[in-house]
Amino acid sequence: MSTPPRFDRGHTDDLLTFLAASPSQYHAVANAAARLEKAGFRQVQETDAWDGTHGGKYVLRGGAIVAWFVPEGAEPHTPYRIVGAHTDSPNLRVKPQPDSGAYGWRQVAVEVYGGTLLNTWLDRDLGIAGRLTLKDGSHRLVNVDRPLLRVPQLAVHLDRSVNTDGLKLDRQRHLQPIWGLGDDVREGDLIDFLEQEAGLAEGDVAGWDLMLHSVEAPAYLGRDRELVAGPRMDNLLSVHAGVAALAAVSGADALPFIPVFAAFDHEEDGSQADTGADGPLLGNVMERSVFARGGSYEDRARAFAGTVCLSSDTGHAVHPNYAERHDPTHHPRANGGPILKVNVNARYATDGAGRAVFAAACERADVPWQTFVSNNAMPCGTTIGPITAARHGIQTVDIGVAILSMHSARELCGADDPYLLANALTSFLTD
Repeated sequence: MSTPPRFDRGHTDDLLTFLAASPSQYHAVANAAARLEKAGFRQVQETDAWDGTHGGKYVLRGGAIVAWFVPEGAEPHTPYRIVGAHTDSPNLRVKPQPDSGAYGWRQVAVEVYGGTLLNTWLDRDLGIAGRLTLKDGSHRLVNVDRPLLRVPQLAVHLDRSVNTDGLKLDRQRHLQPIWGLGDDVREGDLIDFLEQEAGLAEGDVAGWDLMLHSVEAPAYLGRDRELVAGPRMDNLLSVHAGVAALAAVSGADALPFIPVFAAFDHEEDGSQADTGADGPLLGNVMERSVFARGGSYEDRARAFAGTVCLSSDTGHAVHPNYAERHDPTHHPRANGGPILKVNVNARYATDGAGRAVFAAACERADVPWQTFVSNNAMPCGTTIGPITAARHGIQTVDIGVAILSMHSARELCGADDPYLLANALTSFLTD
């Protein structure tokens, strides 16, 4: 007998829409901004003078967005409650000279971004998306969301040991996708094609930040549709939940904090960029908001001292085929609620005080939660959490949703967990 879902799936339905519409970090922040605009937020430019009026505002910088809501009566020293996330995902990115080919195949030169599972990009129908920079300095988003490229795997007849010795991929030689036939490789072919796709004139494009993506749509999976399979859940799942939470609290009265949503680029390659968590963007926004409300450096120090950040990123659900790779006493499960991520070597920023903050938010929202810790014999990943804590001197707690196939071209999570995460974040931002 089929088991009905525990919760209304409206939030997760909307997540699938968001994932499909966000094949790059640039699309993700544009979609996040559009949702915030509908909730009454307005964009402010970093080059303009800011005012201290209440209401929702946001800043865009490349593949990063910081949004905040100043409630009525907020003081210059009012602390912040921050939901942090990142917009980038491991993938294949187009090189500065993309046009290549050999033996009658036309190819696109790509570079590996982040710690992607390389084999998941093989024999998969791929599109191309990202940002085109025009000669006047403006940007145009482009998304060819149809089968355009493919990284073909070598046939088993030519690699008889692949199923016994394992697949071995050379990142330079074996991952260059094909996108056509022909011996006449011409410089500029790919960009000419994308100019046409974007409705631009030939020669308009001066620069590009382009990446490949699977064109297979995100979908429910399983007998009872209790799972979700889709791309870029690390970490657009948290971006989507953070935007929903900020929009939900933006009209609340008498908030004790200023709620903030910050989603950064370049988490998967170390965060050291002007749009990364190790850059100045978040600190600049919070400081300027304090000063725009007439605050002093003392007010800034007081606000930061009372601030708490939930760094929301995906974590590992226990894998049924590799249970020995997980800690024997910590087994996060799909649809078990968001996870608290702990590492005593500060790969995550959570401490006991942070645990109490997260537990209280989940209790208020009636959301179950779990704990993740790495097996001692396995290296632990990291997030924007420790960087945020160290750079800004603010209390930070690492949380997220437990998934399988992390850093695959297509990941897997429980269908209820995105909704539970969003509810926990909403609770955290309001009290």
